[in-house]
Amino acid sequence: MSGATDLDEMLATLSISRRPAIYAVVSVGSDDAEPLMIGDGIEALLQESEGLTVVCSLAVANDRGWPVEFEAAWLTLEVHSALDAVGLTAAFAVALGAESIPCNVLAGFYHDHILVPADRASKAIVCLEGLRSR
Repeated sequence: MSGATDLDEMLATLSISRRPAIYAVVSVGSDDAEPLMIGDGIEALLQESEGLTVVCSLAVANDRGWPVEFEAAWLTLEVHSALDAVGLTAAFAVALGAESIPCNVLAGFYHDHILVPADRASKAIVCLEGLRSR
């Protein structure tokens, strides 16, 4: 499997990037989920039994009249972690939790992406960068 699996190596080389927009995580019912597709501000879709979870720009959510309960900054861990790597999610979740910063994780093939409260993004980045000196 491609990607790093050694936790110490992943943490030693960890850097964080932030996408420029503010994002919303919303749940839409079938009436609002007319063929939604990735693009034009819609970044991720996840079908759940209760409805469709949409991660989109705040502007898209507002334009569509979707109720926004969570305004997020999108952070990307710039380390290519293997999908079967152990410990990275726990390491950043514990570090953010110790600072009372909630995070919602999207695991991509190459990187982990973390949605944190938009107003706590800078503190989250500092916290995550602190994992390098662990």
